[in-house]
Formats: sequence, C-alpha cells, structure tokens
Amino acid sequence: MFLDNRQVAMDSVLEALADSIDYFQDNIERLRPSLRDALKPHYTERLKQMRKLQELARAHLKMLPRDADVERDDFLWLWSRLKSFVGNDSQVLINELLEQERVLMQALSSLFTHPLPDPIEPVVEECMRGCRKLIRELYALQKRKTQR
Repeated sequence: MFLDNRQVAMDSVLEALADSIDYFQDNIERLRPSLRDALKPHYTERLKQMRKLQELARAHLKMLPRDADVERDDFLWLWSRLKSFVGNDSQVLINELLEQERVLMQALSSLFTHPLPDPIEPVVEECMRGCRKLIRELYALQKRKTQR
C-alpha cells in the first residue's frame, strides 16, 4: 500500500514519537534518579499521546500500525554508550534526548503543512506543546549540570 504525502508525514511523526519513547526507556537506568524523576512524566504523557494519535491515524487516515526500526534503535543505543566513555553519561543522554526532540519537532512541523482531520489536529498540537515543554526541561537540566 502506497501512502500519500499526508500519511507519510503522519508516519514520520509516529515514528519519531516511538523512537523518542524507546530511546528513553532503553536508557532510563543510565539516568540519575533525579533526572529520571524529572523526565519520566513527560514520556508517560508522550506514550498516551502516541497511542491516541495511532488510533486516530488508523480511523481517519486509514494507516496501519508498523513496527519500530530495531536496528536503528540498537545503533543509537550503542553510539550513545560509546560517547559516554569519553564524556559525562548524563550530559550525553540529555544531548541525545534533545536530538530526538529536534527530529520530532521537524516531523510535527512537516505534518502541519498538510490538511488534517478535525479530531487529529488538537492531538498533534498537544504533541507539539509536550515536545516544547520537554525541550525546555532538558535545557534546564543541561544548564544545571554544566553549572556544577
């Protein structure tokens, strides 16, 4: 089944959401408890948003769910671990999480260039607000770590 441009944009958003959640969950044990506690509510909310968006995409855009790119996840995890050997593990993770947010923001921006069904648009806007909120949190955490 070929996807139209709007479906491709939605697929990119869903993939970026899933990658972001997977990366956080795969690396949660590497975070100090204070960082974990600060970030966990953001990713819990993101998981809810992603599931809601998946349901809406199925219902309104006729999209089928797909599996995550496991090889990409493994590569990102390995690359992050290698960078941690030469740098502060928490700083490396925060930078990687920020990069995930940049990818997600680009995907969300691209999706907004297409007409969206009325039930989908508020959820996408909610994802965008959540992404901005998480970016602010990550920068605040990064700033606190560099001041020490």
